[in-house]
Amino acid sequence: MNTETPKPRLIRRAEVIARVGLCKASIYNRMNAGEFPRPVAIGGGRVAWLESDIDSWINERLAEAGRAAA
Repeated sequence: MNTETPKPRLIRRAEVIARVGLCKASIYNRMNAGEFPRPVAIGGGRVAWLESDIDSWINERLAEAGRAAA
């Protein structure tokens, strides 16, 4: 049995866009409305999202649609 706690992983905007199927503008509009996870600054004007936050957001959308996470 694997009891190791998963390590947090940061993902960049391009991967977030690919995973959630929203364009950059839609993501930022939803963030401003409090409907999408906020990124963390990683330096040099760059940001990234916690993969677990994005996974949770996706799972919430699936639950709202009445579907279980795969």
